[in-house]
Amino acid sequence: MTHSTDAPPTPLLPKKRGGGNQPKFAVGIDLGTTHCALAFVESARCKGEDIPQQQLLIPQLTAPGTVEPRPMLPSFLYLPHPDEFNAGDLSLPWPSDPRQIIGELARKQGASTPIRLVASAKSWLCHPDVDRKAPILPPEVPEDVPQISPFDASVAYLAHVRDTWNGQHPYDPLDQQEVTVTVPASFDPAARELTAEAARAVGIEHLVLLEEPQAALYNWVNDSGGRWRHEVKVGDIILVVDVGGGTTDLSLIAVTEHAGALELTRVAVGDHILLGGDNMDLTLAHLVRQKLKRQGVDLDRWQLQALTHGCRQAKEALLADAQLESLPVIVPSRGAKLVGGSIRTELTRAEVTTTLIEGFFPEVAASARPTERARAALTKVGLPFAQDPGITRHLAAFLGRQAGATGDLEGFVEQVHWATFLHPTAVLFNGGVFNAGILRERVLHVINQWLAAEDAPPARLLGATNLDLAVARGAAFYAHVRRHGGVRIRGGTSHSYYVGIERAMPAVPGIEPELNALCLVPFGLEEGSEPIAPPQEFGLIVGEPVRFRFFGSSVRREDRVGDLLEEWNSDELLELDEIHTCLPADRRKKGEVVPVRLQAAVSEVGNLELIAIPLTGEAAEWKVGFNTRGVTN
Repeated sequence: MTHSTDAPPTPLLPKKRGGGNQPKFAVGIDLGTTHCALAFVESARCKGEDIPQQQLLIPQLTAPGTVEPRPMLPSFLYLPHPDEFNAGDLSLPWPSDPRQIIGELARKQGASTPIRLVASAKSWLCHPDVDRKAPILPPEVPEDVPQISPFDASVAYLAHVRDTWNGQHPYDPLDQQEVTVTVPASFDPAARELTAEAARAVGIEHLVLLEEPQAALYNWVNDSGGRWRHEVKVGDIILVVDVGGGTTDLSLIAVTEHAGALELTRVAVGDHILLGGDNMDLTLAHLVRQKLKRQGVDLDRWQLQALTHGCRQAKEALLADAQLESLPVIVPSRGAKLVGGSIRTELTRAEVTTTLIEGFFPEVAASARPTERARAALTKVGLPFAQDPGITRHLAAFLGRQAGATGDLEGFVEQVHWATFLHPTAVLFNGGVFNAGILRERVLHVINQWLAAEDAPPARLLGATNLDLAVARGAAFYAHVRRHGGVRIRGGTSHSYYVGIERAMPAVPGIEPELNALCLVPFGLEEGSEPIAPPQEFGLIVGEPVRFRFFGSSVRREDRVGDLLEEWNSDELLELDEIHTCLPADRRKKGEVVPVRLQAAVSEVGNLELIAIPLTGEAAEWKVGFNTRGVTN
């Protein structure tokens, strides 16, 4: 299970390069829900912290037979009907598959024929309840419509980016560069591994994964040209609010000091929140649908999907241009009675701003929490969206859980004991949603209302640029400083980790033995540290099926290795996926209980390895491991 934090990124072990050549470029790729982008730095020519960035212009079909370079590749894949286009109309500057259209033309075609459009593949890639390598997209389509997997869609986007790069840099192919690919901080372990596997599938071996909020902060540091040290001070707590197309990522990063120099230290990350621009587009579509219904026009499910894509385009245009008051939205018709075979309506600026602000960024108290409703027992397979769309309520819950989180940081003064939430002093926004200044203003206004209620100074806004490209640019900057030196965001594990220890007790009908939780890894342990060992002895069952129960906590920061918890509150520990195994008995009896000491370590790639060392006999030690970078609570 991998960790959803802004902890040090996940390096994936690369193959050795032949010939000893050093990579010429540091490359950052944002594999986003709504678009992909690639930024790069020519590392050999860069010094200091003012690192000039370059943006890869990505050729893509914008109309049949028309290829144009754009700074972003929309993350949409269209599966055309065999009779829909001539193969020549879909050709690209490199050999390509005419059965798949990627990018701007795919998005346009999907607005009129959504039944053939693959969208939100990244959100499906982190869906734990589906086979992410199975052909399930587009979902719920007739048998004659082809489908592909979320994994294959991700491979297709990366392959398009790779082919673009290799066409423009034939002597420096992508597989010979240092590449950083970004993932949401809340991605689960399987989604992280699938992202890495997709990158390897297109030949990217020298790869590092970096969480998106962390990339956004790196971009802010880079854009400042070294001035960031004058914009923050020791004791600042930076809140990164990253609302993308499919997820909301919340991170807290403290400004600390070491040897007289400012440092950035990750303090906490939020839960996995599948909530973003996709939800907003669907909300606007339902708004327009009701408007059409009042006019006597009913839309079916596929027309609603087309309307959703149309609302997204209108929303983006209205929020980007303050001069626009409304834009037409066209929905394809399935009947023959409508003139032109389509339904025309409009979306106004007032409808967009009111719906998004009140629906997704409501003014709430700092004590507010996301609401939960009783769910139907039966449901169709779909994305596990957050039940409460109020991003400000999720933000209040996140800050409330982290009250007191900075008390153990050197140079920090514990916030007043009556503070009900961790007080941020600065806010950095990221994600295309916040291209709309009115949404940034609302979130900052709500946060400052919370702070004022506790007599705390207002949080200031850290000026971000290129919100659509910030993640790719920050990833490229990180790829450069990782090799050549520069400011790094420090952190250790953002959770404490525990293993369940079953208490010995007589059998009682209907009652399972009580479980204690043994702390294996304390909060903030640096990844790659030497193994640590609890002092106790335990019994390990060998030769028969057993299960290991693991737990994680983002709030129990005082526990130390060897602490054995007998009781805990339900919101303190989150149980992780169990590991079922059968440990080899070697020359021991089946079911024998072997006295052991435990040893735990967290590797540089985030894997927690639990080692049981026998205290008797000559048997080899037993190992059980899981990945810490998918834990959220």
